[in-house]
Amino acid sequence: MLRYLPFLLVLALWIYAFIDCLNTPEEEVRGLPKVVWVLVILLFGEVLVGPVAWIAVGRARRGTAGAAPGRGRRGGWTAPDDNPEFLDSLRADNKQAEQLLQDREADLRRRENELRRRESGEDAT
Repeated sequence: MLRYLPFLLVLALWIYAFIDCLNTPEEEVRGLPKVVWVLVILLFGEVLVGPVAWIAVGRARRGTAGAAPGRGRRGGWTAPDDNPEFLDSLRADNKQAEQLLQDREADLRRRENELRRRESGEDAT
């Protein structure tokens, strides 16, 4: 089984690069036209030159620079700590929680003062 592993790894890399190239929009392909990249991957897939060249040079980097807020470069999911809309919603939730806490603390102080007044009034009579 282990003797087939290198062949399977090469095949998996070749298939990944081929499908990735086909799914990448034309404006995100670097260096050569997309059709040429497909041919390079198909013709030089056995020796790994084509797939490795596509991964290293042909496709655009997967960063979020210039992306819309809350979206990745290709319109996909963005991590919550990079999403300004999510961070704003956390700030709003935090403000609501702080207000609720302040209201409860004020109510507790009022009840404690009322209880102290009752206890001091009962002791005086």
